[in-house]
Amino acid sequence: MAEVNTKSVTSRRDVSYLSYDDILADAENLAGREVQMVGNWTLAQIFDHLGRGFEGSIDGIGFKMPWPMRVIGTFFFKNKMLNVELPPGFKIGKSSKAQFYPHDDISLEDGLNHLRKAIERCKSDPTRAMHPLFGNLSCEEWDKFSFRHAEMHMSFVVPANE
Repeated sequence: MAEVNTKSVTSRRDVSYLSYDDILADAENLAGREVQMVGNWTLAQIFDHLGRGFEGSIDGIGFKMPWPMRVIGTFFFKNKMLNVELPPGFKIGKSSKAQFYPHDDISLEDGLNHLRKAIERCKSDPTRAMHPLFGNLSCEEWDKFSFRHAEMHMSFVVPANE
């Protein structure tokens, strides 16, 4: 199957999360129904990827952007990416794929369980690592970034018959 250019998908779902509980409720709802995927990953892969990202907010990401990008990102994109939206289509480097790319054959149950565990960890542990683009973020800022990240990925999951 040809890879979808996620920057140009117009059939995405509108999603908004204010908490980790909102993310988990949406994930559990989608896991229990028929869905259409309008991106490149399965629902299980999205759950696994989000779990990996949430864990990275605590354990560290393993890379950082070059300093000119960090300066530009902090001054021009931080507010939007924490409070409005994360644009689709960002490609992470090869060195980060092992940490963040989901397994091709992950089951829906395993992906959802990974997401549940990562969410519980984020809710119970206020520790947050350096952000690769924005540097030091408070726990609240990291959580907002995580919510925008989840919104972007979960927008590619459209319940059937909607």
